Amino acid sequence: VQLQASGGGLVQAGGSLRLSCVDSGRTFSSLAVGWFRQGPGKERSIVAAINWGGGTTYYADSVKGRFTISRDNAKNTVYLQMNSLKSEDTAVYSCAGRRTGLATTASGYDYWGQGTLVTVSS
Repeated sequence: VQLQASGGGLVQAGGSLRLSCVDSGRTFSSLAVGWFRQGPGKERSIVAAINWGGGTTYYADSVKGRFTISRDNAKNTVYLQMNSLKSEDTAVYSCAGRRTGLATTASGYDYWGQGTLVTVSS
């Protein structure tokens, strides 16, 4: 498993970004994937997660209704569509994978990609 996150950048408040998490390995379709973020001076926290088949998802309360997690197993990719971005969404976003069911804490994930920086200007 080799996860790589991309898609970050600078966006104005109210704008949108789509992050991608690509796995270069061969077992992506068996992975549950989570997106985490760590803002300036803050601890890492979960943003959203999706099970291997895409039928079960989880969202942190702070992003419900604004962010959508999805996956395309044919492309070995999990997406995080982020709409109505706020300044407090500014953070480094990382994706992580695990082979069993969906988890909502960082300690539950075994594989991590490098982060991508999202900066929301107000």
